[in-house]
Amino acid sequence: MKVLNIFQFFLVCIQIVIAPIGFYSCKKNTKQTVIQLYIPKTTDVVISRDAYKDKLYGFWLGQCIANWTGLVTEMDKIGNIGEIKTGDFYSRADWGRPDQPSIWAQGVPSNLSATIDFVFMDHDSIWGADDDTDIEYIYHYLLSTHKTGLLSADEIRNGWIKHIRKQEENFLWVSNQRAFDLMNEGMRPPATGEPKNNKEYEMIDAQLTTEIFGLYAPSRPDIATKIAYLPVRTTASENAAYISEFYINMHALASSVSEELSMKEQIFWMANQSRKVLPNNSYSADMYDYVLKKYNEGLTWEQTRDSVYVRYQVNQQGGYNLTSKNIYCNACFAAGINFAASLVSLFYGEGDIKETIKIAVLAGWDSDNPASTWGGLLGFMIGKSGVEQAFGRKFSDRYNIHRTRQNFPNNGIDNFDNMSKIGIQIIDRIVQQQIKGGIDLSRNVWYIPVREKE
Repeated sequence: MKVLNIFQFFLVCIQIVIAPIGFYSCKKNTKQTVIQLYIPKTTDVVISRDAYKDKLYGFWLGQCIANWTGLVTEMDKIGNIGEIKTGDFYSRADWGRPDQPSIWAQGVPSNLSATIDFVFMDHDSIWGADDDTDIEYIYHYLLSTHKTGLLSADEIRNGWIKHIRKQEENFLWVSNQRAFDLMNEGMRPPATGEPKNNKEYEMIDAQLTTEIFGLYAPSRPDIATKIAYLPVRTTASENAAYISEFYINMHALASSVSEELSMKEQIFWMANQSRKVLPNNSYSADMYDYVLKKYNEGLTWEQTRDSVYVRYQVNQQGGYNLTSKNIYCNACFAAGINFAASLVSLFYGEGDIKETIKIAVLAGWDSDNPASTWGGLLGFMIGKSGVEQAFGRKFSDRYNIHRTRQNFPNNGIDNFDNMSKIGIQIIDRIVQQQIKGGIDLSRNVWYIPVREKE
């Protein structure tokens, strides 16, 4: 029998008293989380719920800044399948210069900004939802309303059908649209993401809709991967699923990386740990190893981006053969090329949120996708105040999910503070139900057991 120290004995006594009545209220209409008895272990990771709430705020804010900035250059530069010529891609010198038309803009630059620059929403404005944030918001809402940490196939299907407009413009593309069509025909996940049913399974999909599950399992990427398994496979399979799980792992590890390390060191530790989820024979693993190698060789990010284009889209090396499939715009929105581009911005951004977003926005292809992912992750790591300090200003805290989705309370208007409070409540359940950890309301912390060795 394990002998309790004085602190643990006192904690047990306190929790015995409060456990039957303990709850956490995330909104005025009081949604309760019952606090279960838990005896902390000396090996537990202890995480402040207050600090985490601020980090979740930073996640949503950083993601919105990066998303809307990335939309300025989305699909401007995708390469022409051949020798690279001047103007085929942006370089760092193009930041602040006039935005060029995208492949579908018929000669018209972005209406968000005449120049390639950050896009901000002031206090009296509101952030609009986009496809890089809105499905994550749906999952966030479903986890809260169903009071669960593990969504079922029916809960996902019913949630998509209720909250996504069937008619155009519904802000769905490729794999997400195909999965939605299959849901309306009666199919459920994971069948909606299987190649035999969804020929678009490698296109965009889960890599921009499921990162948030990593934040719902602090310091436990194994649990994050478990609770995200079905959401990922709602739209993705094979490499697209591996890539999504890489991002999920990165977000989960952000809670356990040593803060004694520099931001650059933290990012590279998290990335190298997450590399383990990519099968060595996959093109996603080849992309990771190749981009990291070029970074370590001292190439500029533009040189590495150009070599990524030649290696994977022109020469179809590393197992990446999408060019041969004659897909529209050479699959410029595929999970693979987006992943390779995102690694360029991650490594060369070296943990600096502004520099990382800039590189992602200029790197090419579906530029708002990698920008949103890293803007959210770095925003989480530095929190609300860190994001404001990085940009030297305050931002709007409101979010309009009804720009792209439907059937949410308050006519779709939410705010980052409330979204973060709900996120804490979701994590409360996952910590207790999935991670088998504990909550101490007196200290306002979670106790996260370390993963047992297999």
